[in-house]
Amino acid sequence: MKKPEILSPAGNMERLEYAIAYGADAVYIGGRNFSLRAKAGNFSIHDIKKAVEIAHSAGKKLYITLNIFARNSDFRELSNYVGDLANAGVDAVIVADPGVLSTVKAVAPQLQIHISTQANVTNTAAVDFWASQGASRVVLARELTAPEIAEISKNATIETEAFVHGAMCISYSGRCLMSKFLADRDGNRGDCAHSCRWKYHLVEEKRPGQYHEIQEDERGTYFFNSKDLALIGHIPELMQCGLASLKIEGRMKTTHYVAAITKIYRKAVDRYFDNPDNYRPDPEWFEEIEKVSHRRYSTGFFLGDKGEEILDCARYEKSHDFVGVVEGYDKSNGLVIVSVRNRLKTTEPIEVLSPNNLISDYLIPEMFTVQEGEIGGPVEVSHAGFKVGIPSPEPWPEFAILRRAVDIK
Repeated sequence: MKKPEILSPAGNMERLEYAIAYGADAVYIGGRNFSLRAKAGNFSIHDIKKAVEIAHSAGKKLYITLNIFARNSDFRELSNYVGDLANAGVDAVIVADPGVLSTVKAVAPQLQIHISTQANVTNTAAVDFWASQGASRVVLARELTAPEIAEISKNATIETEAFVHGAMCISYSGRCLMSKFLADRDGNRGDCAHSCRWKYHLVEEKRPGQYHEIQEDERGTYFFNSKDLALIGHIPELMQCGLASLKIEGRMKTTHYVAAITKIYRKAVDRYFDNPDNYRPDPEWFEEIEKVSHRRYSTGFFLGDKGEEILDCARYEKSHDFVGVVEGYDKSNGLVIVSVRNRLKTTEPIEVLSPNNLISDYLIPEMFTVQEGEIGGPVEVSHAGFKVGIPSPEPWPEFAILRRAVDIK
């Protein structure tokens, strides 16, 4: 049995670096065009070249999403873009549209092609078809069960990949027209308005203006909405599926999310391969996934067709706020330099998450302002966008993240 790669998302360069630092074997990102996350930070060609250098220097791989359903107008720029990606040295492109695939083969035949989950691959025959078209990997549809994934992977002539964590779409493998109809934003071209997350009521045609809730819930009813996927409790079953890659959703998610979720799946897969017969999940992993922003979790369709258990309200939950990242250490002043991402206050207990450990209930004794590298005066509270120095006799771990427990009343 070959250990599957951990494939993490990154919406910008910082998240790419954190994904690698926290254990990803490969990272997938999107360019400024032809990607299904138009609202993510995304990467210019110059950025992609830098991202390739960062990934390859760490012995990791970089995949680029080209998974829009293209219109004729898109092909005017697509060939040049594919050529630029090939010259940048990316390891693979992720496509859904046959026309895009044909362009990749014609322009850069050396590029590996992965078929996106948007292609709705649910059977071995479909995998074989994409293999005959030159694909080296298929991202299977989210709607498949564990036995179905295992059977497809066993009989496939190319690699298979599946999502194991993150947001799910209520439409079949994400192919949705709702956003286009309601907001004129095409989800199949990277501009989804997430219309399924909106609040809906029932209106009878002869009683305009009378809005009826479908369920007794003070938040209204989100009957198109879905829970988030989390398969961290089913690592042995995933390993038996024969997947080449375990994919984490989240190019729109925060640095904290990318780091924390990547670390959990890295630890879980490594622990399983260290001793499969005596594998036991760490209870802390289940606590950890609650600390990032998420909707209530589900195993999706992995354990069987449980559609009624996948629907949820639109409320996000989290037990901790992401408040900062460590940027370096000022040795002369004995200060850890922190880029603040949320309110940060002295004497308030925080956690410090790093690639190798977790420090709980750390009390910040004092903070100093940092502006353009210069240390300023003391400050009790700092906010997003600022930098502070925190006294410490030694540096904190590189890529450390600061977070604090949310006061849930």
